[in-house]
Amino acid sequence: MVSFVRKYRHGLWMLFYSLFYIVIFRYLESRYVPAYHVVHTMFDDMIPFCEFFIVPYMLWFPYMVIAVLYFIFVNKDKKEYYQLAGNMIMGMTIFLVVSYLYPNIQHLRPAILPRENIFADAVRMLYAADTPTNILPSIHVFNSLAIHMSLANSTSMRNRRGIRRASLILTILIILSTMFLKQHSVIDVCLGSTMALFGYLLFYPVQARELSHRYTLKARRGYEN
Repeated sequence: MVSFVRKYRHGLWMLFYSLFYIVIFRYLESRYVPAYHVVHTMFDDMIPFCEFFIVPYMLWFPYMVIAVLYFIFVNKDKKEYYQLAGNMIMGMTIFLVVSYLYPNIQHLRPAILPRENIFADAVRMLYAADTPTNILPSIHVFNSLAIHMSLANSTSMRNRRGIRRASLILTILIILSTMFLKQHSVIDVCLGSTMALFGYLLFYPVQARELSHRYTLKARRGYEN
């Protein structure tokens, strides 16, 4: 047991932080707030409710857990684990600070669901378990992008195009699900994506420079042609 802990002690960072995050998040969800800032845009009203998106929305949980466990126990490059862990800790900490200083809420959830099926029942369970408060920026969006970035830039995934493509598709569906289930506003999604971009530049600077250089060359060649 001691040797196991020593071998994988780097994974304790995420374990301890996850416990800390859950405790603080529960406090923020239950504390008394005299007035919330309502998050809403006209674009939210253009997006229809669709209960079928509950499937990718719920897949976020195993997607996140499995990816973190992979980088702890399977992937041999600890640097890649610390990049993922540091990125996620950074984003979730910013979320907690924003939620504390700028308590927010959304009123997008439909009072009556348009259809009756097993997916609608699952949405009702989600609504009952999760309050519409503390939604800015979207952690569903940020963590999904952080996980995909870690997989897309992992040397162990370089020759596993199928996994990287599946990760990208699932990430896109998760992001869409937050809006089609009326769990998040477009603003939450945009800020979660912006925070993920900042995390990419901060924790993957080499890959960011290479990507920028590659697109610059493509643009230059297109201009010359």
